[in-house]
Amino acid sequence: MESQNPWWYREADKTYEDWSRKQVKWVPPVVEQFSFEPFSLNFLVGPRQVGKTTALKIWINKVLLPNIDPRAVFYFSCEELTGFRELGEVLDNYVSFKKGNRIKSSFIILDEITFVEDWHRALKLRIDQGVFRGDVIVVSGSASLEILKQKEYFPGRRGRGRDIVFYPLSFSQYVKALRGLETEKKGLLQVENSMKTNKVHQDLLDELFNKYLITGGFPLSIEDMYIRNRISFETRKAYMDWLRNDFSKLGRNEAYMKEVLAYIVRARSAPVSWLSISKETSISSPHTTQAYVEDLEKLFMVKVLNLLDVDSKILYRKNKKIHITDPFLYDTVCELVNVKPVEENKLESVVATHLARRYPVFYWRNKTEIDIVVMIDHRQFGVEVKTVLRSWIKPKHLKDFLVLTRLDVPLFLASIDV
Repeated sequence: MESQNPWWYREADKTYEDWSRKQVKWVPPVVEQFSFEPFSLNFLVGPRQVGKTTALKIWINKVLLPNIDPRAVFYFSCEELTGFRELGEVLDNYVSFKKGNRIKSSFIILDEITFVEDWHRALKLRIDQGVFRGDVIVVSGSASLEILKQKEYFPGRRGRGRDIVFYPLSFSQYVKALRGLETEKKGLLQVENSMKTNKVHQDLLDELFNKYLITGGFPLSIEDMYIRNRISFETRKAYMDWLRNDFSKLGRNEAYMKEVLAYIVRARSAPVSWLSISKETSISSPHTTQAYVEDLEKLFMVKVLNLLDVDSKILYRKNKKIHITDPFLYDTVCELVNVKPVEENKLESVVATHLARRYPVFYWRNKTEIDIVVMIDHRQFGVEVKTVLRSWIKPKHLKDFLVLTRLDVPLFLASIDV
């Protein structure tokens, strides 16, 4: 316990020091959301390898330690724990330490908690006993799906707690992190104004976007590109191993999951049904196919878009569009399932999943199609993504829309507030 909290002894934190020495580094934007009040039980979720532990250590060292008693900050990585009783002992030891040092309020960060079987039992019991009434608890882990499931065990027990989703860097965040450029950003209804303002940066945005389409928003792939000018085999393999590991944890058949992913990327953003996926894979049941895709969405790997009709009714039984959530993940999935990447598909997915971070996102198709339909204040806003500008028939019911070409996409993504 002591070794994980070197600040108690005025010693340096290795994770934070390693980050400080990196050639390419940035403070993850999610750290700006780390504003918690006691009592609160908070959940930090997001894809694996997105940098959650590093973000927590930056927050501890840059924000907490300069302002409070270091002994009031307790960080514990739960990777070596196996059950909730061990976690309970760790928590009890810190509570005793806190009382002995007359600390009334503390920050308790439990990282990689999904390694601990039934971890919620240790927390729930002590919350009910009032042990943490003056504390802030932050629970984080790589297997985000498991954390989302366990949240249900804490009804009425989270105080001022919040859920924070840690996404890979968006393109505008990428531009700021790598070049220090803070572009003007507005919501979708005003985005064309910010695009005009940011037009002066077009050449730089194009250059960075070409790299973003390779690296996505994940730290390891970004570091590879800016140090080696390529994505290393080791980095790609690390993410493939992550996918396999999470499939196994979910009790899913890896071969089936690969078949589902292969079908998704081969569909090239065309609407698909659970039945069509099951017919083209070894999975016999559409319900099982649906469960596999829903698991992929809960793991932040894919985003599923439902059909939205002219009256803004969501047609859940109709075909779905399924997008891979990040350019680097898209390429990694393509390599995993031996499918050639298609830039047009990747572009549409980047735009759709960026918008999905802030808005409810759907699609429309009848005699014509809208790639992305966003609901804003009960209004439908359409976004059509084209690699080249060609004729497109706008649906009669749609008043607000944007058509983005390959040249427009970097400027749009740098100008949208997501």
